[in-house]
Amino acid sequence: MKTENQHTEFKSSFNEAVIETLCAFVNAKGGKVYVGLDDKGIPVPNFSIGKETIANWVNEIKNKTQPSIIADIEHLITHGKEIVCISVNEFPVKPVSFKGRYYKRVNNSNHQLSAIEITNLSLQSLQLSWDSYIAQGKSLEDLDSHKVILFIEKVNATGRFKLDGSWIENLQKLKLVCADGITNAAWLLFAKETTGYNVHLGRLKTPSMIIDDKMLNGTLFEMVEETMRYLIGQIKVAFEITGMPTQRSEIFEYPLPALREIVLNAIIHRDYMSPIDIQIKIFDNYITFYNPGILYGNVTVAALNKDNYQAHARNKLIAEAFYLTGDIEKYGSGLIRIRKEIMEYPTMKIEFSEIHSGFLFKVRYSKQKISLVENGEGVNVGVNVGVNVGVNVGANVGVKTLLVFIENNPGTNVLTMLKHFKVTQRTIERWIKILREENKIEFKGVSKTGGYFKINTHN
Repeated sequence: MKTENQHTEFKSSFNEAVIETLCAFVNAKGGKVYVGLDDKGIPVPNFSIGKETIANWVNEIKNKTQPSIIADIEHLITHGKEIVCISVNEFPVKPVSFKGRYYKRVNNSNHQLSAIEITNLSLQSLQLSWDSYIAQGKSLEDLDSHKVILFIEKVNATGRFKLDGSWIENLQKLKLVCADGITNAAWLLFAKETTGYNVHLGRLKTPSMIIDDKMLNGTLFEMVEETMRYLIGQIKVAFEITGMPTQRSEIFEYPLPALREIVLNAIIHRDYMSPIDIQIKIFDNYITFYNPGILYGNVTVAALNKDNYQAHARNKLIAEAFYLTGDIEKYGSGLIRIRKEIMEYPTMKIEFSEIHSGFLFKVRYSKQKISLVENGEGVNVGVNVGVNVGVNVGANVGVKTLLVFIENNPGTNVLTMLKHFKVTQRTIERWIKILREENKIEFKGVSKTGGYFKINTHN
């Protein structure tokens, strides 16, 4: 016999707890309740089935659930003892209630749903989203036509969709406006005034010591840009000389494309039925991003860690608008791009979890000491958190170690470098560019079979 899990439960007798579990199963992925077993799956003594028992159970389950659950019940014999297996499938229209309460199976227990979770489950089962509903008390007059026109121009520039006609006609084509009024999505994307949904940012020394604090409010496109401006203003930046003294590149403490993807994820996928603000906290060696709303659909943290999940958009119209402007790629690919950007920053890590009815994303540095070998001599580089890791390790150390690698492996190619350093190809190409501009390496041979050599500057 199996152990109790997300799809299996044992009960020593039939009671209302059995019906509660069946309700939780149909609101998730279905499951089976075995009646006549203890918590370890061992048959209990003196359990028996009468002639009318199963029929009575079927009726009780049906009468105490709404919409009614019609369960499959099977009489079994295990270890010479009678037991009953009650099976239910996922219900097509959710949620189902038991005595006015709603439950969902989470791992091996029943979770009572909050009002917001009930609404989300209903919208999801109907393949609807909150942002497609009419914004109560709002009309076309509440939208900023200039913001809409800029959006249309950007959409046409990306080539993902062709919009022509008046701005109202275009919003109708995208289902942001209908005969009954403007949708919640249109209001959040193009409102003239503040929408009431905030992004709360802060620079902190410790969780209780706030150095700077800012509250942003505006349309969603505006809040993405304002949030990025604030982050760029708070994180450290160094300048790397790439050639002549006047030629330099900026290296930020954190990869900006990754930060932008996280900000976009928070703003696009937050639960707009929750009054809680998006909260971004910048510490000396990490940044946290919190947005209200647990993972949507059947996505789990474990699946995210393995990049093995099917993306579900909580706010379908909002997600589509950001896709059409080119701000996001196909749904569900953002985390993959974040990981690739993070790979270029040694000792940087990403962590995420569900917490307090929301989702927490953390980008942090870990302390590490790196040993280098330069010109045959050992050089120890103490790596601290923050900009020293992002800049010194990400650029200077990387370039130096690549030069040593080429010197020790003359004729090496990019493929070999990728296998050795385990960073992205873009990082390797950037390091090569720096070394070539500094006239420290050269490429010999043809493109497919040639390789890089260190230039000997000694006569």
